[in-house]
Amino acid sequence: MRDLIERHQVWAYLIAVVLGLFIGWKTSPGEIVPDYLIWALLGVLLYATFTQTPLTHLSDVLRDRRFMGALLTGNFLVMPAVIALLILALPDNDALKLGMLLVLLMPCTDWFVTFTHLGKGDSTRAIAATPVLLIAQLGLLPLYLWLFLGNQFDVNLELGRHLLPAFVGLIIVPLILAFLTEKRAENSRKVTGFIRFMGLIPVPLLTVVLFIITMTQVSQITSTGPLIWPLMIVFPTYLLAAALVGKALRWVFRLPVETGRTVTFSLGTRNSFVVLPLALSMPEAWAAAVVVIVVQSLVELFGMMLYLRWVPSRLLPNT
Repeated sequence: MRDLIERHQVWAYLIAVVLGLFIGWKTSPGEIVPDYLIWALLGVLLYATFTQTPLTHLSDVLRDRRFMGALLTGNFLVMPAVIALLILALPDNDALKLGMLLVLLMPCTDWFVTFTHLGKGDSTRAIAATPVLLIAQLGLLPLYLWLFLGNQFDVNLELGRHLLPAFVGLIIVPLILAFLTEKRAENSRKVTGFIRFMGLIPVPLLTVVLFIITMTQVSQITSTGPLIWPLMIVFPTYLLAAALVGKALRWVFRLPVETGRTVTFSLGTRNSFVVLPLALSMPEAWAAAVVVIVVQSLVELFGMMLYLRWVPSRLLPNT
């Protein structure tokens, strides 16, 4: 059942976004969708997703040093350098730049595994790498925001005041609860069954969240329309750069073809729904950051459809 859901998740997300846009233009959903509903759904979504991340087995993946070296080098050194160049193409708008940084600096830990499997990569290594990616990005995100924004914009205090509560409440707390759940599952069949059930939750929940967010953000999308167009160039450029970097890292670290594909899919997919709560917690002046994250997730979905054909057949074919 879970495999069936994950195979068709892309279409579910696209339909949710299209319906959200249509209903949002026809109604005034911001008045009928309470904020606490979105926060509750996001909290459950993140907890369910984290329970599917093998947080109690970090040491297993660390044994493959070449794979981890390529993965961490690409996600946390090379791609941030690429992002530093891409951000120059954006208009002089702080909220747009913040949204782009939030979403592109955070490697994916959920559908990255699915796309790796469908793209003929090494899904076992992808699953094992997710806790390392999750912990590394949560630790490095404040540093990256300071490096990119701290000296240029006076946003540190404002970001900290609004991001910290959302970060703790919607990421750290679900992460700790997920770890405790996995730890208990080692000695309890009932908890193991509960974790399996939670594995069915992320895709339907994310579909509902995307629908609500898109529906309630239509007015923001309309008002920032002219500013969004550069993103239609920046995000596809990022996906192309990620693919080329993945191929280069596969050569540098002498990885097997399947492992190289895993690295490539990791570089191309971003943790859009994990950073979404952070963007939603910002004041109205930063609302455009939410639009940036929604747009990026849509571009990425279409990009992954191309990756699934291009990566195993042309970019990193079997030799």
